[in-house]
Amino acid sequence: MRSALSRIATFPATKWGKWIVLGIWILILVALFPLASKFESAQSNEPSSFLPGAAESVTVLDLQEKFPGGDVTPAVAVAQREGGLTAADRAALAKATATFNNPLPKGVEPPGLVPGPVSKDGTAQLLIANLKVDGDSDLLLEEVTKLRDDLAAAAPPGLVVKVTGPAGISADAIEVFAGINTNLLLATVLLVFFLLLIIYRSPVFWILPLIALGFAEITVRALGYLIADAGVIVNGQSAGILLVLVFGSGTDYALLLTARYREELRRTEDKHEAMAIAIKRAGPAIVASAGTVIAALLCLSIAEVNGTAGLGPIGALGVAVAMLVMVTALPALLLLGGRWAFWPFIPRYGSTGSNETQGWWRRVADRVGKRPRAIWVTTAVILAAFCFGLLSYSPSLTSADDFRGDVQSIQGQELINKAFPAGASAPTSVIVPPGADQAKVIAAIKATRGVSSLRPIGRGEPGVLYDVTLTDPPYSTKAYSTIGAIRAAGKKAGGEGVLVGGPTATEADLDAASQRDLRLLIPIVLIVVVIILGLLLRAISAPLILIGTVILSFLASMGIASLVFDLWGFAGESPALALFGFIFLVALGVDYNIFLMARVREETEQFGTREGMLRGLAVTGGVITSAGVVLAGTFAVLAVLPLVSITQIGFLVAFGVLLDTLVVRTLLVPAIVLDLGDRTWWPSALWRRVTQRSRS
Repeated sequence: MRSALSRIATFPATKWGKWIVLGIWILILVALFPLASKFESAQSNEPSSFLPGAAESVTVLDLQEKFPGGDVTPAVAVAQREGGLTAADRAALAKATATFNNPLPKGVEPPGLVPGPVSKDGTAQLLIANLKVDGDSDLLLEEVTKLRDDLAAAAPPGLVVKVTGPAGISADAIEVFAGINTNLLLATVLLVFFLLLIIYRSPVFWILPLIALGFAEITVRALGYLIADAGVIVNGQSAGILLVLVFGSGTDYALLLTARYREELRRTEDKHEAMAIAIKRAGPAIVASAGTVIAALLCLSIAEVNGTAGLGPIGALGVAVAMLVMVTALPALLLLGGRWAFWPFIPRYGSTGSNETQGWWRRVADRVGKRPRAIWVTTAVILAAFCFGLLSYSPSLTSADDFRGDVQSIQGQELINKAFPAGASAPTSVIVPPGADQAKVIAAIKATRGVSSLRPIGRGEPGVLYDVTLTDPPYSTKAYSTIGAIRAAGKKAGGEGVLVGGPTATEADLDAASQRDLRLLIPIVLIVVVIILGLLLRAISAPLILIGTVILSFLASMGIASLVFDLWGFAGESPALALFGFIFLVALGVDYNIFLMARVREETEQFGTREGMLRGLAVTGGVITSAGVVLAGTFAVLAVLPLVSITQIGFLVAFGVLLDTLVVRTLLVPAIVLDLGDRTWWPSALWRRVTQRSRS
C-alpha cells in the first residue's frame, strides 16, 4: 500500500509523468477558466452576507417581507446649511426630488424620494427613499449613486447634501469591494515576484512558482464560483483572504519542496530521481501542514456569522488546491526547467549547499544548544510580557468606524447626529404579534432609555410593524446596548413573540455571534490541531510543546497588535479579529513547526534528539524563514485595502507569522526540545528507540 502511494506521489517526477501532469492541468484550466471569470459576480457584499444566520434580526428581516413595503432598504439623504435652510435650498431639493422620481428608478419603491422631517433648529432636512433590490448589489449601488448625483447637481452653493442610511452604507461597502480582487491580486503577485527574486537570486527561477500559483488561482476562483453558486456565502472579505491564503500557503509549499529538490540535486545526478526523493521527503510535511490549515478552516463552517462560516469551506478549498498544485504541477515545471532554472546559482551534482554541520543557521543552532533552558525561559518571559498589550484590546469596532477613508454615508450620519436623533438614519424595527397588548408593549419600549420615538408603519400577518428611532448613532456600542434593553422590555410586556430587528439590531447580533463563535471555535480548533500533530509526530509531548508555543505566540501578537492599533487611532478592534487571528496564526504557525519537527524527527532517527534538533534547525532555517517572510508579506498586502477590519487582520497575521518564524521556531521550540531531550518524543516508538540508544 505504502509503495503504491509512493509511486502515485512521485509520478510527476518521472520522465513521462511530468508531461502528463502538465497536460492534465492545462485541460483543467481550459475547462475552468470561463467559471473563474464569474467569481466576482457570485460574491455578496450587502449586509446580509455578514449576518448571523439564526439571529433575531434575521427573523425580523424575513418577516418584514410579509408587510406591505416592509422589506426595504432606506436611503436617507440629509441636506444641511449652517445658519438654516433657505427658500432656494428647499426649491433645489424639490427639483432634485422630481428629477430622481421621474421616471421612478427600477429599485425604488413608490412614491420614491419623499421629504422627511426638518431639524428643530431649521439647519437640516431629511429626504427618504425606500429601495427594494432583493439582494442585487449592483442595482443598490446604481440607485444610491443616482440619488447622490441628482442631489449634488441640484444643491446650491453652501448646501451640504449627503446620502446615508442602510442603503448608503451598503453602497459604500459595495464600492469599497469593487475591484478588490484585481488590486489585491496585482499587489500580491508583485510582492511574491520581488521576494522570490531576492530569495533565489535568479532572473529565471521566479517564473516557475508564479506559473504554478496561477494554476492554483484560476482553479480556486472557478471552484469558488461553483461553491458560491451552490449557496455558500462568499463576500469581498472572504474572497480577499482566500487570494492571500492561496498565494501565501502555495508559495510556502513551493519553497519547501524547491529547497529539498535543490538539496537532492547536489546529492543525486539524475534530476528525476532527485525530484522523487524531494517529494518523498518534503511531501508528507507539506500535506500535513496543509491538512492542519484545512482542518482549522473547516471548523469555521459551524460559525453563526454567515461571512465567517462561508470562509471555512472556500478557504479550505484554496489551501487544498494550492497544496495539490505544488506537489504535482510545480515538480513538473521544475523538471522542465532543469538545473539551469536556478541560474546563476546552479545546484550541480557533488557541490555543497545547505549543510547540517556548518553555515549561519548551524551557528544559530549551536548557540541555542549551549544554554537551551535559559533561552526558552527568557524568550517565553518576553512573549508573556507582550501579552500585557491585551489590556488595551477592545473589540468595539463598528461599521461606522470600519472605513479607513471618508465616505459619504459616514459623513451623512455625522450630520444627522448633530441635527436629529442620531438613530433617525436607520430606524430599529419592532414587530408586535397579534394577541399581544400593543399599548403595553409601546409604553414599555418608549420608556426604555435610549429610545427617542416610535411610530407604526404597517400591519401584516406577523402583527404590527413599528419604527423605533434611537437617540444614539445606529452603529455604536451604546445603540447595541439599547437593542438589548428594547428586546427585554418588549418581551416582558408582550411575550417572546415581540421581535426587534433593523440595522442596529443586526450589528448587535453580529457582534454577539462573533463572540459566541470565538468561544466555541477556539477549543475545537485546538483539539483538531493537537490530534493532527499527534498523528504526524506519533507522540504526545511534542504536539503539546508545539501547540503551547503557538498559543503563546498568538497572545503576544494580539498584545502588540492592540497597542499598534491604539497608536494608529483605530476606534477599537474588529469583533472577528481574535477568531480570524487565532485560526490563521495557530494553523499557519503550526505549519512552520511541522516543517521543522518533521525534519528533526527524520534526523533524530539517525543522529539522536540533540543532534537531530541542531541539524534540523540548521538545514531548514533558511527555507522556513523565507517562507515566513513570504507569508507575512502576502497577509500584509491586506493593509492596502480601505477597511480597518481587514487591515487589522493583515497586520496581526503578518506580525504573528514573523514572530513565530523568527522567534518561536528559531529559539523557543528548539530550546525546549533540546532541554527536554528524548522526552520530546514520548511515548512514541521513536522515544523508545532513542532512549534505548542513549542508555547503550
